[in-house]
Amino acid sequence: MAHVLLHGTIARSARVKRFWVKSNMTAFLRLEPRRQHSYSQQHSMDLLQVAPYKDLLSHTRYLLTLRSKEGRYHSLILFRLSGSSDAALHDKYTESTSPRGPQLYAMESTCPHLGLDMSHAEIEDCEDSVVAVCPWHRYDFDLRTGHSETGLKACTYAVQVRPGADGVAEDVWVETPDGGKDWRLVELRPVSEEFADPPTATSPVQTGKISEPTVQEDVVPVENPPRTLIQWAVLILNTADPTLKVQRTRHAVHLFRTGQLTSIGQRGSSVPQPPDLPPRHEAWVRNTVDPGKISRKKNRAVMLHALANVEQWAWDIIARFGPLHPDLPPAFFSDFAKVALDESKHFSLLCTMPVHASLWDSAQVTFSSLRARLAIIHLVQEARGLDVNPATIEKFRRQGDVESVKVLEIIHTDEVTHVTAGHRWFTWLCGKEGVDPVESFREDVRRCWTGDVKGPFNVSAREKAGMTPEFYEDLRGEAAWDGKRLKYRQPPEKEESDAAVNVEYGK
Repeated sequence: MAHVLLHGTIARSARVKRFWVKSNMTAFLRLEPRRQHSYSQQHSMDLLQVAPYKDLLSHTRYLLTLRSKEGRYHSLILFRLSGSSDAALHDKYTESTSPRGPQLYAMESTCPHLGLDMSHAEIEDCEDSVVAVCPWHRYDFDLRTGHSETGLKACTYAVQVRPGADGVAEDVWVETPDGGKDWRLVELRPVSEEFADPPTATSPVQTGKISEPTVQEDVVPVENPPRTLIQWAVLILNTADPTLKVQRTRHAVHLFRTGQLTSIGQRGSSVPQPPDLPPRHEAWVRNTVDPGKISRKKNRAVMLHALANVEQWAWDIIARFGPLHPDLPPAFFSDFAKVALDESKHFSLLCTMPVHASLWDSAQVTFSSLRARLAIIHLVQEARGLDVNPATIEKFRRQGDVESVKVLEIIHTDEVTHVTAGHRWFTWLCGKEGVDPVESFREDVRRCWTGDVKGPFNVSAREKAGMTPEFYEDLRGEAAWDGKRLKYRQPPEKEESDAAVNVEYGK
């Protein structure tokens, strides 16, 4: 029998087999036949290669981000319901059953009810199907058909396991969404370590150790604990101690992903305001790293931390622009909660040097324009990180610094997804405004940046993130420096209060 790790308390209608399973127990499910398609359907269906099946054995859930030739984004959840936690029990339950292959299912990453995240949905075995239960409002969806007892229907996608090119290994393929051509996989990542198989409590690479906060505070404040994602974002921005900031980030993202927050909280008259300049603990402000001078430093820890530090702009983009754009979908907040979690992970990997404020400076001067924020931070500065990271990684590899190479490879992979998130929501905003993304980006850079957007460019990494050469080639910012700050050029069609900053990042 296939088996799957279930989480939490399960409560459903009388026809469902109820389970009460703690997070460290395993429930065995009856092996169900794979979703079948007719011969004509199988040959007319467009499928996308995901990964070798053996590469999907480390976790039971994966997030797939797809992008079409037209620039449309789509996110799916891939569920693998066959695990490997106890070989003896697995053999016992499979002795009398002919194997039918792994249970793989793919569905939309968001619930059709309110568009909220389904990544932490509970999985239940019904009499004739397997269902995913939304952690937010308990809507249930058949993983084969997408049907729900509530009358709603989620989009599900066929999954096939095919022989690989060598005829031995097996590759996993997934049906592509409608409404686009030439879909490609731009991100494949485990949902979280909660779904590691077998479960693990540690990161595969850890070069630093998180110390206790210098000021003892509860992760969840006793008085007025946050109840929405934006309240958590503002609390984290106002947390000076970086270690406590990391702990609160992890806790807030977990609450958000598992549906334990009442709402995102971007609507209403009493939404808390983020600080213009978040406080930093004194011990982490001294000797702040200047990334423009990093080439003259010998200490590898300094260099690493300059490339991956606990910046705060991901929480700021949630807290500042959520209320300004009440039409932002939940997927926007899911993407930037993931970016915030990545930042805390990078700090946990290194956590040896003070933070620098380079990206935060750019966040400050784009306070009033979400499009400018995405353009300057994600598609200029973070994209520049994609250009310089490979050379830095190679430098450490030549020095035999294996641990630093592993850390930087993790950070580089994460940064590709951060640029992808920036491109996704920049193009989304352009679609809402009815403007061309390339032309709009180049205009935003001309207004809000100073000097050339410099190469050499990591064309392949940029292209994977959606940044094709027409975005950035032969591009120069025209903002002027008045001795204190950049004076950006106002667009003729509207008044804005954007600004820009020239941050010597990666030069």
